[in-house]
Amino acid sequence: MEQNKMGYAPIPKLLISMAVPMMISMLVQALYNIVDSIFVAQISTEQLELTAVSVAFPIQNLMIAFGTGFGVGITTLISKSLGERNPKAASRAAAQGLLIEALCYIIFLIIGLFFTEAFFKSQTDNPLIIEYGKQYLSICCVCSFGVYVQIAFEKLLQATGKTALSMTVQVIGAVINIILDPIFIFGFGPIPAMGIKGAAIATVIGQIAAGIAGAVFHFTKNKEIHFTLRDFRPHRRSLSHILSVGTPSVAMMAIGSLMTYLFNKILFAFEAVGEIAATVFGIYFKLQSFIFMPVFGLNNGMIPIIAYNYGARNRKRIVKTIRLAGTIAVAIMIVGILIFQLMPDKLLLLFDAKDNMMNIGCMALKKISLSFAVAGFCIILSASFQALGNGFFSLIVSFVRQLIVLIPVAYLLANTMGIEHIWYSFPIAEVACLLLCVPMFILIYKSKIKPLPPGDE
Repeated sequence: MEQNKMGYAPIPKLLISMAVPMMISMLVQALYNIVDSIFVAQISTEQLELTAVSVAFPIQNLMIAFGTGFGVGITTLISKSLGERNPKAASRAAAQGLLIEALCYIIFLIIGLFFTEAFFKSQTDNPLIIEYGKQYLSICCVCSFGVYVQIAFEKLLQATGKTALSMTVQVIGAVINIILDPIFIFGFGPIPAMGIKGAAIATVIGQIAAGIAGAVFHFTKNKEIHFTLRDFRPHRRSLSHILSVGTPSVAMMAIGSLMTYLFNKILFAFEAVGEIAATVFGIYFKLQSFIFMPVFGLNNGMIPIIAYNYGARNRKRIVKTIRLAGTIAVAIMIVGILIFQLMPDKLLLLFDAKDNMMNIGCMALKKISLSFAVAGFCIILSASFQALGNGFFSLIVSFVRQLIVLIPVAYLLANTMGIEHIWYSFPIAEVACLLLCVPMFILIYKSKIKPLPPGDE
């Protein structure tokens, strides 16, 4: 079997070559998210469509959570198998992963057909927000097969180190989304203006196109994985590994969806400014993705390197990868802090923010961004837990941060000091996360990394 570059290439060069394509692709994805909301914000002066898209975020995030969460399990098992020089196990893992992604689609097909209206009614009684949200989210869910095909083949490419191709897949989907958004939202030539429905249709077309591109790249370029129909028969050991590593990842992102849902409910309780604050919260998530997505791209590049070298029993390469990734992540987050602190008004003007939204939004962006540097460091530690097969630790950290600390603190701050102080709950939660992550990493280092042979860098 040809030696994989993850076992011998210099770590700085390897991490950059693995992570930069993923960072670029996620920056493009973040750009799409922002552009999408900018177009939606221009549909009407009331901007209720933008509020509906913001409120829909928890379900969309949950949809991605299932795909990428189990994708982490797929990536780590394939990379570990390749590190152990076991291509047969790697190919079987790929097939089992595709089965799991197909089941994820079925779940959201059911949600899209039967539960979108109930979801919006549980957060607001504004009939227009409910109707716009139902139109948008039902299309995204029912046609979500594209996103699961895309994610599945992206993970197969990432697992073998072909992150440039994985980047291309995401770029294809995002660019198509950006091109089609204004055409379907506002109309062009024979294509009628479809408003918020047009935004959803543009989204799913982009996802389907990206899924097709990912499949083509895999079958033509990914020579290390050769699965057959036989590999699709359920294999208990492979499924167990993917689920054991992936389920905590799904749960972590699902916790994020639940946090967003509960946070929105706290905001909507303030009748005078609740809808505006919820819209600001949704805008924040669009904007912060431009900072956080590169860090998650760094994670995606880092995880297969650590998993491969854990399978190959090389301690030095694992430690060096984690250290370098942590440094880069914190540096990215510091840039994010500066942007949010120095130009929050310019960021909000992208969404045609009026006076009330500007006042609430500037305050929110400045306060929340205080948490970025600590968040970047914790993200890297949490990803290292997953890469080493301890995804449950990542789940504990995410649960404590978002549900045990953030939501109760947000509720207390909003109801005792006013809604303008609710945003401080984010930096408070990140400090709690750091206090939990560090001792967990020390424990994993002593039990899993330190006993390995030093190996070569």
